[in-house]
Amino acid sequence: MITNDTTAADPPVDYPFGPFVPRPENPVLRPGRHDWEASNVYNPAAIRVGDRIALIYRAHADDIISRFGLAWTDDGIHLETEPAPILVPEHDYERFGCEDPRVVRIGGTYYLTYTGWDRHTARLCLATSTDLRSWHKHGPMVPGINTFAGVRETPGPEWSKGGVILPEPVDGRYLMWFGEGNIHLATSTDLLHWQPDPTPVLRPEPGTFMGDLVETGPQPIRTRTGHVLLMHNSAVLRPGGGVYYACGQVLIDPHRPNVVVAKLTEPWLEPSTREDRHGLVDNVTFVEGLVNHRGTWFAYYGQSDTTIGVATFTPADHLSAAPEQP
Repeated sequence: MITNDTTAADPPVDYPFGPFVPRPENPVLRPGRHDWEASNVYNPAAIRVGDRIALIYRAHADDIISRFGLAWTDDGIHLETEPAPILVPEHDYERFGCEDPRVVRIGGTYYLTYTGWDRHTARLCLATSTDLRSWHKHGPMVPGINTFAGVRETPGPEWSKGGVILPEPVDGRYLMWFGEGNIHLATSTDLLHWQPDPTPVLRPEPGTFMGDLVETGPQPIRTRTGHVLLMHNSAVLRPGGGVYYACGQVLIDPHRPNVVVAKLTEPWLEPSTREDRHGLVDNVTFVEGLVNHRGTWFAYYGQSDTTIGVATFTPADHLSAAPEQP
């Protein structure tokens, strides 16, 4: 039985957020337990449920048709997976995969954003649930927008991914940042119908680790100053072929949610281990899950589209408040 979490909201954080350190136990999840996840597990969303963490992770076999699995952990490190997928392709717009989930809980409802993939166009989609296992799909969220506009060509006229929703409304509206290529803003009054802004909030910056694309990371969080901290994934195309994905952070004024007021000039997480550097797509750390659990922040990420790793950060104020050990 899954129960609603009645604990307080996540504590506000400082900017820059971290440092996060990859755990020596990585990978914390590998493929191979069931046929539908026999080849790859990666890019998980994460959310606290009671005193446990739930991971909704992307998985597939050799056919590379993604489904979502559900895993649980008490300590943030050791995971137990459920045997059946919780979300699978059903409609034409997602017939070749449900990919790259992000999840947030508002009231008693979980809002899951994901990419519907038909091997031609990527579409940001929405599903809702009250128990993390049974989902109602609401379809594509921002039809007609192409977040790669001005960056590079896409197979069709629209392209969207990676919706991350701020759990509390600001000035009467819910805020969602989304996009691959560029990152955009969308707003809503009911969490189901979204109005996108065609002008990007964040664009690639040639010559930096954000050189060729930016994409949203996990759900946004609040800082002590009242700003919104948005983690993001960024890629550089390598001259000899391939990509290099690292993770950054930007700070946003929630009352001007289309304005970045600060950004990291260096990544807080990048490929450093064998699993980060070798897999289905080499040289990728791609963060999508972030949760505060027992005073420690856990950032879950895909390692080269093949395994799942986690990096942790325990704020100094939590350490100072902890009782001394005998």
